[in-house]
Amino acid sequence: MSSYTRTSRKRPLSFYLLAGLTTLFLIYVYAPMACLYILSFQGPEGGMSFPMVGWSTHWFQTLFSGEGQGLGDVPSAFQRSIRLAACTAVLTLVISVTAGLAYRRKFPGSGAVFYAAIASMVLPGIFVGFGIALMFNLLGWQVNWFTSGIGAQLTWTLPFGLLIMFIVLGRFRSSYEEAAVDLGASASQRFRWVILPIILPGVIGIAMAGLTSSYEETARTSLNVGMGNTMPMEVMGLLNAASTPVLFAIGTLTTLISFSLIILSLVVVSQLAKRRSMRTNA
Repeated sequence: MSSYTRTSRKRPLSFYLLAGLTTLFLIYVYAPMACLYILSFQGPEGGMSFPMVGWSTHWFQTLFSGEGQGLGDVPSAFQRSIRLAACTAVLTLVISVTAGLAYRRKFPGSGAVFYAAIASMVLPGIFVGFGIALMFNLLGWQVNWFTSGIGAQLTWTLPFGLLIMFIVLGRFRSSYEEAAVDLGASASQRFRWVILPIILPGVIGIAMAGLTSSYEETARTSLNVGMGNTMPMEVMGLLNAASTPVLFAIGTLTTLISFSLIILSLVVVSQLAKRRSMRTNA
């Protein structure tokens, strides 16, 4: 019996082949990023490639001090990108949640509205951005990050938020809400005390998706932010100039912030799931 158990636990050859392919894929994706992080700690005399010339935090200090040639206006671009990403994430979150709740019941034209919103995912971003900029120009409106910039980025972040919310609400058990109705809860009370706590992990996911997608978006944004660059546009401009390892420092800090936000979101979601499981078991 024990011999049969040991034999049945042996993994098939396909498992090792798939594991090897997955490992190679991860190396292919993350090895260039690891090189970027390492090169960001070049010494003051270091260049844009290996071998490294010393180890230091010189390029991070250059980034924060703003000294040196070819650095551009990184602080202003970063602030602009953060404000744009925050506004876009909030609007994506609010619209996605309200639209998801509205789609719990059928209404005339719901299919046309859904496909019109999702279509922007497959349309070329440069043409979407050009269309928005052209519309603002024809209407005589000023193109800037707070109006046309947010509108352009919503065409990219909103479809993902809608899909996430549809999936979350599709798994929502209506019996919880029906129990709240039987207990006399109003519509606002049902949403605040029943629906929102259950869908909160999905809501956090929408906020994070909107924030990160907005921060790195370039094609739709480039024609709609006015005179100032966003962070990705600023980095693209620096790549065409005489560059230094300060670009690697920018990439390292950006990745660190992104991963920190993702890890924080996962921790919050896991804690919410644990609390909900404890309440259910109680």
